[in-house]
Order: sequence, then structure tokens, then C-alpha cells
Amino acid sequence: MIYARIAGTGSFLPGEPVSNDDLVRRGIDTSDEWVMTRTGIRSRHLATADVGSSDLALVASERAIEAAGCEADEIDLVIVATSTPDYIFPSTAALLQSKLGIRNGGPAFDVQAVCSGFVYALTVAEKFIRSGSHKRALVVGAEVFSRILDWSDRGTCVLFGDGAGAVVLEASERPGIVASALHADGSHHPILCVPGGVASGQVIGDPFLRMDGQAVFKFA
Repeated sequence: MIYARIAGTGSFLPGEPVSNDDLVRRGIDTSDEWVMTRTGIRSRHLATADVGSSDLALVASERAIEAAGCEADEIDLVIVATSTPDYIFPSTAALLQSKLGIRNGGPAFDVQAVCSGFVYALTVAEKFIRSGSHKRALVVGAEVFSRILDWSDRGTCVLFGDGAGAVVLEASERPGIVASALHADGSHHPILCVPGGVASGQVIGDPFLRMDGQAVFKFA
């Protein structure tokens, strides 16, 4: 029987930590005490305007590949979980595949499931490997959530930051990932969403993340 095991991991956070007090100095109507007592968050990292999700994913991926002790071109599947892609298309995974110099023609695609996106991507990659169709997968979660935050809404802007994490998943004769379970319920979409859409290359409507924090907490 073919199993899938994690062979290496990597992560990357851009820039220096931005503390709660730093946000106050930037004009956010909040305080360290307010954020800490409600969320436990002390700081977050924010990417500069010239850095995209694929850039964060690249560094995390290089670290995961090094930890796995393999070469980039040995990876025959790339899946990126992101809600903040560099482009509508091509996929961030395809961009990452190119940046890593992978030229073996393996599939590369994105998964969009927001907070649970990495779990979705990992589960999909595991199924590919267990089917025998692929031997080594790169799975990445990467976000530049700072791009879709309303910095006047202290209920959301203090909660999110930017960064990436990656794993190399490879075929194994011994059990690695034992099981997974996914669940979705789209009926709750109004409590956490980015309501704006895209038409003719322009964002139509509200482009920022909106969240009913109490409703999300109760549901989660």
C-alpha cells in the first residue's frame, strides 16, 4: 500500500513583526490590551507592496525542499492554498513552479478555502500520492491578507497578517498521514467574506474582508 508522509517543512514571514502598539502608532483605533484580551495576538507580519503570495511561497518552499533533502525538479505536483493570489490567473502554484525551476510538466494548481485552505490542499495532495499517480508533492499555504483588510475596521485588521508555510509530501511504504476529514457549509457565507466581485478587470463592490466575529466564533 502507498502512503503519503511529510518529508520536510518550511515557513517564511516577511519583514519585522508589527506589534499591537505599532498599529496604534499607525492610527488604528485599538490598544495592546484590547487586542490581547480578545485574541491573544501580540504581533503580525506585513508584506511590502512589491511582495506577492508567490514570493512568500517561494522562500517557504525552498526551505521545505532543503529540509526534505530533495531537488526541486523531483517534485511532480504543486498545490498552493491562497485567497490572495498574485493574479486571477495563472495560478499562484504555476508561478511558484516556474520560480522554483521545476520543468517536469507536473500539474500545478491553487486551492481556495481561506483558513482551512492548507488542510484542503494537503488532503488533495495526499490522495494524488496514494493513488500512485505522483511521488512527491509540494503543498503551500501563502497569504498577503493585508491587501484585503479595511484598516479602519479594528475588528478585523488586527487579526490577520502575511506569511507562508510549505511541506514536501512524498510516497512512503509506512503510514504518514493517517486520515483526513473535510467539511463545508456555504450557508454561513455572510458572516465572513470579501463581498466584492471582479468584472472587466476591476473590483466591483466592497473589496475588503468583512466579518461578524461573534457569529464566526459561535459557529467555529
